[in-house]
Amino acid sequence: MKQLQEDLWQSTIHNMGMLNTHAYFLRRPEGNVLFYNTGNDDNLEQIAELGGIQFQLLSHRDESGSSLNRIKERFGSKLCCSALEAPMIGKDAQIDVTFQLRDHHLGDIEIIHTPGHTAGSICFFYKSPYGKSYLFTGDTIFQSNAKWATFVLPQAGGSKASLADSLLRLRDLNPDIVMSSAFVGDVSFVEITGDEWAQAIDDNVRRLLKQS
Repeated sequence: MKQLQEDLWQSTIHNMGMLNTHAYFLRRPEGNVLFYNTGNDDNLEQIAELGGIQFQLLSHRDESGSSLNRIKERFGSKLCCSALEAPMIGKDAQIDVTFQLRDHHLGDIEIIHTPGHTAGSICFFYKSPYGKSYLFTGDTIFQSNAKWATFVLPQAGGSKASLADSLLRLRDLNPDIVMSSAFVGDVSFVEITGDEWAQAIDDNVRRLLKQS
């Protein structure tokens, strides 16, 4: 795993056809967290060396898989996801915490409901005590060949109009680092300014509304 910040690590890459994915490990006083998913044994060993995890947070169903049970058994962690995504994710592993639309925090981690890519997609926002803020976007907005992009899965309840509304919900967060779960190309996470983030959101909202 690669250390990105004092309290943040990135897993090794996993290839899924044209898409690539990373998981992210966050060390925090309230309990360590794994965002997204990894089945790499070396990653799990390093997570153990870093103190294990209390929670694994999934943004949506595409991050599900057989490794969820391995992670739960290894660390005794709680698997968490949106209630709307739980029926699909629950086919792979028992879910311990489901986030309802009224749920907006898991301790100091902000839960942002962002339907659009899928019906139950969620993002997570964390203000690190080391000074920077981290936004975990799942597939709500991601890097595609070093450009910001979006993608709708209508068969999973996604819609362009919902995704546009969700992106606007993220606009004023002004994150310092943005990490999606899937990406295309070589860029997987981005350190970004407030103006750059607002421009990325506005550009993608315009594209979605034109396509609607």
